[in-house]
Amino acid sequence: MTREQLETRQIPIYFAVVLAAIAFGLLATDTARHLQSLVTPAIAVLMYAMFLQIPFLDLRQGLGNRRFMAALLLANFILVPLLVWALTRGLVAHPAILIGALLVLLTPCIDYVVVFTHIGKGNTCLTLAATPVLLLVQLLLLPVYLALILGDGSGVSLRIAPFVEAFVLLIVLPMLLAVLTSAGARRSRAIATWNDAWAWLPVPAMALVLVVVIASQIAVVLRDLDRLLPVLPVYLGFMLLAPLLGFISARLLRLPATEARSVTFSAATRNSLVVLPLALALPEDLRGLAAAAVITQTLVELVSELVYVRLVPALVRP
Repeated sequence: MTREQLETRQIPIYFAVVLAAIAFGLLATDTARHLQSLVTPAIAVLMYAMFLQIPFLDLRQGLGNRRFMAALLLANFILVPLLVWALTRGLVAHPAILIGALLVLLTPCIDYVVVFTHIGKGNTCLTLAATPVLLLVQLLLLPVYLALILGDGSGVSLRIAPFVEAFVLLIVLPMLLAVLTSAGARRSRAIATWNDAWAWLPVPAMALVLVVVIASQIAVVLRDLDRLLPVLPVYLGFMLLAPLLGFISARLLRLPATEARSVTFSAATRNSLVVLPLALALPEDLRGLAAAAVITQTLVELVSELVYVRLVPALVRP
């Protein structure tokens, strides 16, 4: 199997992995629970593998198409946060679920959105080139959005130290290491070979993360399913409305069809696996249910993407 074949088969691979992880998590609950200790290192490996594929050293390419970038930023950091604020008003009485939903819905995806965009006939190259911008802007704005939406009367008390630790371990260090090795690959054949080998790993690393996350947490999700019910309408509403906001942004900036599809997929696809450790870094009375809310969004999104890859190309036409 070539690397391209592996990448184009990501979706069926992920669905098979998810089903296997659910079965393992339910049939061997005690064993699966111990996999939680692997969540952080598995995500760190995934992030390093993904960051190596992101052209940080060619950031100007992502900024070159100004109308595309404007539509992408408008959709992800103005319209979608307004939608999330409106959808989550009914969760104020459920602080753990609220913080979990906010963490996942306010952060646009930077990894497998490229795959969905490719399958959905969007502009994959522009999506990939824009990922450094999406990552950096969401890291800057997430604390601001959380502060604005949660406010002082939400009953959610957050300690900054666990967030900083998770941010440094899972974002900053893998990103810096990826940038350094990418720079070194331009001067060293050995480092270039190293990078080429890691180019095979995003799909296996994502599969590993799905296994350790879902297998270790699925029992908690099912145990708390009745408490998670309030967040399901939020996720379904997001699934229906977020692509529409992406499409509106693209039309406002008069983007061609392929670029409009890219913005539509970006607005609808969230960064669930990356923010999961942030949910697990919450105070003990919040982390379990918040993490379950994040994982529930992942499961809803994987199903919704199957709908998007068929409807978006049909509806977003030249």
